[in-house]
Amino acid sequence: MADNRVFIFDTTLRDGEQVPGCKLNTTEKIDLALKLEELGVDIIEAGFPISSPGDFESVNKIASIVKDVTVCGLTRAVQKDIEVAAEALKPARRPRIHTGIGSSDIHIKHKFNATREEIIERGTAAVKLARNFVDDVEFFAEDAGRADIEFLARLVEAVIAAGATVVNIPDTTGYCLPHQYGEKIAYLKNNVPNIDKAIISCHCHNDLGLATANSIAGVIEGARQIECTINGLGERAGNTSLEEVVMILKQHKDLNLHTNINTQLLNPISRLVSETMRMPVQPNKAIVGANAFSHSSGIHQDGFLKEAITYEIINPEEVGAESSKIVLTARSGRHALAYRFQKLGFQFNRNDIDVLYKEFLKIADSKKEVMEEDLQQLANKYQTATVA
Repeated sequence: MADNRVFIFDTTLRDGEQVPGCKLNTTEKIDLALKLEELGVDIIEAGFPISSPGDFESVNKIASIVKDVTVCGLTRAVQKDIEVAAEALKPARRPRIHTGIGSSDIHIKHKFNATREEIIERGTAAVKLARNFVDDVEFFAEDAGRADIEFLARLVEAVIAAGATVVNIPDTTGYCLPHQYGEKIAYLKNNVPNIDKAIISCHCHNDLGLATANSIAGVIEGARQIECTINGLGERAGNTSLEEVVMILKQHKDLNLHTNINTQLLNPISRLVSETMRMPVQPNKAIVGANAFSHSSGIHQDGFLKEAITYEIINPEEVGAESSKIVLTARSGRHALAYRFQKLGFQFNRNDIDVLYKEFLKIADSKKEVMEEDLQQLANKYQTATVA
C-alpha cells in the first residue's frame, strides 16, 4: 500500500511566490504554511534561503513552527547556498535540502558553459555536501524535459549514489507532451540501477497547459512525488495545480494511487491563497473556480436536476465548495426556471411556468444572468395579474 502513496510537495511559498505581484511577507508565509500542514501536504518548500534575508527568515520560522510536515529549502549546486539553507532549516523536525543543476544540453552549454561530466561532478558534490547537514536531500535535474535521456539517467544514478533521497525530473519549460514525460520516468525506472533507493518527483510547468497531464503521466509510470502549487501559481504560465492532481488521483480509483490531502479544505485554501497573494482565480478553473459547479445550459440543467452525476463527477462538498449553482441565462430551460422559483418559495404548476418562461426569456435576452430579484419581480407581477 505504501508504494501507492503519492507524496504532495507544495511549492506555493517558493515557486508560486515568484509570480509578479505575489510576494509574501514572513507572517503571510507562516499563516499559509500552517494551512498547508492542515491540508495534509507532505512537504512544504518554504523558500530559497540565500535569495534574501526575508526568505531566510521565512524558511527558518516555518521550520520552527510546523510539526508534521517536511520543510524544504531550495538551493543551487553552490556551497554557500547549501550552507545557508542548512542554517535556515536547523529548527525543522524534518528538514530537506533541495539542490540541483541544469541537465539539458541547452542549459549545460548556455547557462553553465560546462560539459556533461562537469555537471555530474557539480551535482554529486552538492548532494554530498547537503548530506552532511540533513538526511533528506532532493536533487533537481533542471530542464530534464529537454535533456538527453541517457545522460539524464547517468546523472540520476550518480546523485542517488551520492546520497540523494529524491530525484526531481522537472519539465522546467512545460515542453513535454504527456506521453513523452511519462516515457522519461519509465526509462529512469527501468535503466537506473539504484533508482529503488530514491523517490522520483514530477515538477511540471504549464507553458503549454500540460502540467497536470504530465504529472499524472509521471506517477502512472512510477514517480511517487508531485510538486505543485495551490491554484497552479508559478513562474510564467504556472505550475502543476495541487487541487487538480489530487482530485484526479481520487476520482480515478483504477490508478490505485492516493494522497493524504483533506480534499474538503481545497476550496477554502484556494480562496485564502488567492486573497493573500492578490491573484484572482479564473472562474472556469477546475475544482476551485467560481464556475466549477455552475450549470447554465438548459440541457445540462435538466440532466443535473434529474440526477447530479449526469454532469458532475465531483460532489462540491467533497472539495469544500458551495453547493452546485443553477445559473439562469437565455440558454436555460423550463426545468431550471421552475427549480429556481421553487428555491424562492413559489409553487408554480406547468402551465404557470409555460407563461412565465416567455417573460423570463425577454429578461434573459437583455441580461447576462437573471438574478433572484428579477425572478421575484417576475413572480410577483404574474401572481398579481392572475389574481386580478
